Amino acid sequence: MIRLLLIVLVALSLGVALAMGVQYDLGYIRISLGHYLVETNFWVGAALITLLVAGLLFLAAMARRLTRRSGLLTGWLAQGNQRRARRRTTQGLLALAEGNWPRAHKLLEASASSADTPLINYLAAAQAAFECGEHDQVDELLRKAYESTPGSDMAVGITQAQLQLAGNRLEQALATLLRLRKQAPHHPFVLKLLKTTYVKLEDWRELSRLLPELRKRGLVSEEERTELERTIWHNLMQKAAAECRRQSDSPTANLEPLTRLWDELPGVVRRDEQSIREYGQLLAELGDEAQAETLLRKVLRNHWSDELVNLYGRIKGSQPDEQLLAAERWLQDRPNNAELLLALGRLSLRNELWGKAREYFETSLKMRRSQETLAELSRLNAHMGEDQSSVKLLMQGLVQDNGLPDLPMPKA
Repeated sequence: MIRLLLIVLVALSLGVALAMGVQYDLGYIRISLGHYLVETNFWVGAALITLLVAGLLFLAAMARRLTRRSGLLTGWLAQGNQRRARRRTTQGLLALAEGNWPRAHKLLEASASSADTPLINYLAAAQAAFECGEHDQVDELLRKAYESTPGSDMAVGITQAQLQLAGNRLEQALATLLRLRKQAPHHPFVLKLLKTTYVKLEDWRELSRLLPELRKRGLVSEEERTELERTIWHNLMQKAAAECRRQSDSPTANLEPLTRLWDELPGVVRRDEQSIREYGQLLAELGDEAQAETLLRKVLRNHWSDELVNLYGRIKGSQPDEQLLAAERWLQDRPNNAELLLALGRLSLRNELWGKAREYFETSLKMRRSQETLAELSRLNAHMGEDQSSVKLLMQGLVQDNGLPDLPMPKA
């Protein structure tokens, strides 16, 4: 009420002032522009100017209002696009989980540009494209994923390496992983993927260099580490042995590649029973049975192994008599060891002690019936002219091997 009263008073005051001004002097305004001339009194001119200013202010206000409404419209449309993108993304991820690869690829890629997280859309679309066999599309989608989100190179690179591994593109996967490792040398998942890649590529040398890092970071269990070490050095020894054979044209191969590799082995591997057995076997196969015998004798002196003593009985050392004596000294501590008795029988044969060999074989059979011992004793009996005994032993072995039932047989 008071505000309205004030407005009325101000209007009346302005009206009185205007009336007094008009009575006092009408004034004169003259505007000349080129050939045009405008003349009027001051009060009419002032009114026209006032109307012009008011009109400009009105137009500016309308323009601001239209701009604001246009912004609201744009925002509303953008929100609609985002809602549709979220819905399509959800549908695409469901299709991906269900294994509907073409639908997943279509939905995820189409909604990526308007999605809240385009990186996820592009990576999931790349997975779907891979499952569809569209490898060119995979690379394109991964490029878009990288461009869509700053700092996503590690996530995109890991996805790329996984898809390359799954597609058996091993060389490309290795190149990708080595690039990622330069960026993050200790990234656990990159190291795990590198391990898988080296195993598939059978790059045992690089895997041997990577293994200490895997162990240090706790990325392999102790059991897995042991198995990996055995696999690595087994393959490297086989490779070195093959190289020995290629380098030599003589009956005795050049052993330098193999012996050099043995010196490079970690201490824990050189003490591993399987590694020692394999190294001894390779030395014997390559013609250096004397070195193999020396190695096995040193090991068996401090660490007993039935597998190693079996190999020891198969190897011909430089002094067969000393080899036999060494094994007989071990028998004093292990008189009932069937494997040692079998080895002693074989070493007795090397020393042409036929009767002694048969005694060792027979004693070994009493301790444990073994097809290997049966075969050795049967062969010895055959060469000693005891064909009937030899055939009987062979028959026992065949019956035992094939698990034949106890059935009546005709008498000879």
